[in-house]
Amino acid sequence: MDQAQIDAIKRLYNGLAERHAIGRKGYGRPLTLAEKILVSHLDDPQATPTRGETVADLRPDRVAMQDATAQMAVLQFINAGKKTVAVPTTVHCDHLIQARVGADTDLAAASDENREVYEFLRSASQKYGMGFWKPGAGIIHQVVLENYAAPGLLIIGTDSHTPNGGGLGMLAIGVGGADAVDAMVGMPWQVKWPKLIGVRLVGKMSGWTSAKDVILKLAGMLTVKGGTGKIVEYFGPGTESISATGKGTICNMGAELGATTSVFPFDARMATYLRATSRDAIASLAEAHATELVADPEVAKRPNDFYDEVVEIDLSTLEPHIVGPHTPDLARPISEMAAAVKKEGYPDALSAALIGSCTNSSYEDIDRSTHIAQQAQQHGMLAGTAFMVTPGSEQIRATIERDGQLAALEDIGGTVLANACGPCIGMWKRDNMSPDTKNSILTSYNRNFPRRNDGSSNTLAFIASPEIVTAIAIAGRLSFNPLTDSITAPDGKQFKLAPPTGEELPARGFDPGESGYVKPKSDGSKVKVEVSPSSKRLQLLTPFDAFDGNDFEGLAVLVKAKGKCTTDHISPAGPWLRFRGHLDNISNNMFSGAINAFGYEPGHAKSQIDGSIDEIAQIARQYKNVGLGWVAVGDENYGEGSSREHAAMEPRHLGAKAVLVRSFARIHETNLKKQGVLPLTFANPRDYDKVRENDRVGVRGLARLAPASKITVVLNHDDGSRDEFEAKHTLTDDQVEWFRAGSALNLIRQREN
Repeated sequence: MDQAQIDAIKRLYNGLAERHAIGRKGYGRPLTLAEKILVSHLDDPQATPTRGETVADLRPDRVAMQDATAQMAVLQFINAGKKTVAVPTTVHCDHLIQARVGADTDLAAASDENREVYEFLRSASQKYGMGFWKPGAGIIHQVVLENYAAPGLLIIGTDSHTPNGGGLGMLAIGVGGADAVDAMVGMPWQVKWPKLIGVRLVGKMSGWTSAKDVILKLAGMLTVKGGTGKIVEYFGPGTESISATGKGTICNMGAELGATTSVFPFDARMATYLRATSRDAIASLAEAHATELVADPEVAKRPNDFYDEVVEIDLSTLEPHIVGPHTPDLARPISEMAAAVKKEGYPDALSAALIGSCTNSSYEDIDRSTHIAQQAQQHGMLAGTAFMVTPGSEQIRATIERDGQLAALEDIGGTVLANACGPCIGMWKRDNMSPDTKNSILTSYNRNFPRRNDGSSNTLAFIASPEIVTAIAIAGRLSFNPLTDSITAPDGKQFKLAPPTGEELPARGFDPGESGYVKPKSDGSKVKVEVSPSSKRLQLLTPFDAFDGNDFEGLAVLVKAKGKCTTDHISPAGPWLRFRGHLDNISNNMFSGAINAFGYEPGHAKSQIDGSIDEIAQIARQYKNVGLGWVAVGDENYGEGSSREHAAMEPRHLGAKAVLVRSFARIHETNLKKQGVLPLTFANPRDYDKVRENDRVGVRGLARLAPASKITVVLNHDDGSRDEFEAKHTLTDDQVEWFRAGSALNLIRQREN
């Protein structure tokens, strides 16, 4: 951490007491930790936003972007016309590396295949004052935790698992690229003032239970919608028993609850981690300001007076959990897994087991997993299935290579993948598994939607802690319970695995490995950032058209999504990541995973022009070519999952005027607003059932569009009948201006000019 970062944190800390005092006076009460961090970053220190109602202006300390989302964010920043970023910003190349053979081979292939994209991001970083982390340096969230995270900070990142940073006592929030651009150009970043869930942790974990089980348990309790519009704040004596990286694991996967972010109070475990990662000055500063980096003492005494919802988890009795398939809130204790396998007909023989990723690749995670592997190796055992290990960063990889954990995992048949996202985000080429084969995999990752890992809907993905994954990998059976079951060794003898143990941090300190960081130039004015007009990977952006002031009439219904429709359904990753910098090319994947309520195979619909059945993206192009605007209709929690703004930009590019759903996931609704698409919710959720395939849709009240204004939707059915009902929107005054300008970026550019 350089001196400029230390000085910035020191300035922030020196002002915390005053900011918190203003906040207490404004609210007339003590403050929770999340509130302390939020009020200390308000653009207007005197503001007192209302939970769940007020959209607040905040000033983040930092922006972090991964390469897949950074491409579009940087393209938008270029369009804004600024010479340099207004806040510290970094770009991390972690998403475009496909897992296939192993770390060295896969990294070399990715560097060659993605050379054009990496050069674009590197040169843009040099020109506009951004730090650049090369391919192989590590996964964005692990690198941020190791280098930039600090208690009390507010960071936004263009990835939904940015909340990983909450493990170091900060608010780290996942956003779309256009949100990041707001901060990068010096504008406030806007978010609806979140409600608060207080999670009281008591007791202490032991045996097979790990930090991962806290969030797996909570996902089952709160569901994938339970955290929407809320911050999850952990408190209670149990927090101090969890390592900083364990806290990071819990916060990382809080994104699966739909939560805005998650946060832990500052404690000695965080200070220890800061010092272990060469940030002694920050640790000392945090210790000197410790009272400002935790909730006020009254909060723990009367939590129900301060949180909108309070739940309690006893770590002493918490059993290891497994969640899945297809959703992270299908949670069960491991003792119930065998019965679930039998009842549901899940394939019991594992086809693959994978540990690591941004969620679970700490030194502690790998060391505990290694302890399990060493026990198996002592009995002559190899993994009973394909076993893969993803280090979270070059620092982790180099350290566990030096200390012997990598060799131990390889000794039981493990394959070490590149320090990148790989199978966690669909960048996994499975040469030995047909996509038509129903199979089960077990990972320590954070997300398990269908097609998420390998693009196959027949892959049933389950999630557990890395220790449990390693143990089950050795047995090769999903139904195996290492707490109670024995394994038969090659010599015919049976043995039981002892509970895992491991060191929280390396005794000899971290080995940084090969540095992958490239500092920006102090003056980037002479750096050229070139995008070839013939490129298939990159495309300069053309501004979207401004709103013409008229109500929408005669819109076609492009698709009526039924059930879960995540950003993976709207704009899947995997092989499509290669087009993240080319809006027109990537738009060919639009809604390719959506389940259409009108029938057809996933990703298909019927054209209202000629009655043909085709891919939804191609029908949208057909409509665009004839000037026919359209609307997409969705179900509950529409757009949950990754923060990818492509799921909003593609519909806008191909002619979407509005998206009408029962409810939205937070980031996706904001992304739609940023791109000038009108996000509407049914005032009466049952009106969803009134939408028919051949309807022509009117959206009225747009001339009077204002916060909380009335919107009327008219469905003109092809039999001559019609339905009319009210729809709601959550646009603020500023967001209405985005809509009228055609996008938030259009408005930024207008103001800059």
